Amino acid sequence: MPRLISVLALAGVLVGGIPIVSMAQGLSGLTIFSGVERNNQLSYRLDHNGRPNRRDRYRLRISGRKLDFAVAQFAVTYPASYQGSFDPDAMEIRINGRSVPLEEVTWDPENRLIELFPVEPIPARTSVELVFSNVRNPRFAGMHYFNALVRTPGDVLAPQYIGTWILSIGD
Repeated sequence: MPRLISVLALAGVLVGGIPIVSMAQGLSGLTIFSGVERNNQLSYRLDHNGRPNRRDRYRLRISGRKLDFAVAQFAVTYPASYQGSFDPDAMEIRINGRSVPLEEVTWDPENRLIELFPVEPIPARTSVELVFSNVRNPRFAGMHYFNALVRTPGDVLAPQYIGTWILSIGD
């Protein structure tokens, strides 16, 4: 009987200690002590596991519940600690999996700002996905807070904050 208990305990440790490898990093999941209120955390997916110093595709999602108004501009800010790079020619806005025509996409690395301007404003209460393809992840692992800001049609004020994606880069 003691031998059976030892075998079961060892099996439990082995099964619990082996990490499960997924095809893509999933949603943000449970984040404790992030400094970002739970209702401000946005979901995302990294198509190529978020491995350091590798090419990746970021799918940054914004629920329609966050967009009480039409959106004429999406802005994404990121911290100085994020040393990856972006390809503005490989960025898009998707609604229900379909790409929305864009008027302009800009990446300002000095100010750590990405801006996407759809040709037509995105209607209120529409869920969107900002897709950044051909991204070069930073060389080192880390957590990076990407902030989502939006501007309504005709708005001359600063963009309005709507949430934060807490991206995890690393094995």
